[in-house]
Amino acid sequence: MNHFGKWLNWSCVAALGLAIGVGATAWAESAEDDISNKPAETPAMQLPEGWTQADMQACMVASAPGKMQQHLAEDVGHWQCQTSMWMGTSGEPMKGQGTVEITSIMDGRYLQWVVNGQTQGMGEYHGLGFYGFDNVSGQFVSSFMDNHSTGISRGVGKLSEDGKVLTWEYTFSCPITKGPAVMREVLTRTGENTRTWDMYGKDPKTGKDGQMMHIEMERK
Repeated sequence: MNHFGKWLNWSCVAALGLAIGVGATAWAESAEDDISNKPAETPAMQLPEGWTQADMQACMVASAPGKMQQHLAEDVGHWQCQTSMWMGTSGEPMKGQGTVEITSIMDGRYLQWVVNGQTQGMGEYHGLGFYGFDNVSGQFVSSFMDNHSTGISRGVGKLSEDGKVLTWEYTFSCPITKGPAVMREVLTRTGENTRTWDMYGKDPKTGKDGQMMHIEMERK
């Protein structure tokens, strides 16, 4: 996010905070007036200099969960997973199993994914992801971290017209090339309580694009 974006976000938060503060002050004064039987005086909200009611409305719309957040929330639940992982673009996959616990957080604005599993030859795996839809950019957004890395992957997603396939493009730092790399993830709704989660990327040695992982998910 650039400096202007940070300033704008801060300004929206500050303005909303001002509104909350004014509301709290009004409540406190009202409570005191009730006790003393004095007429309540509710101060009018003062917008920051240069701001309009339309600006405040834009901030409120940007922060309100809607249809796309509800779409994500349909994945909430406890999922059992069967995994197949390829270290290169050929050969037999390593098999494993695990769980994904998906919960709604921040009053329905985001999802939290807690991933745990075992992979042949890799030991225990623990991952933590956050998923949402940015009302301003009009994109699905995500960040993911795990115990097999020290970097945070960041992704943007696009939903298919039928609402069944969510395709993500993640950027991360490759430990082999020491530079930025891209991974594509495809989450497909195959049924009410079943999903497939596929990951694709380039082999850092050969440059060939191929499948890295396939996960069968079933909600319990």
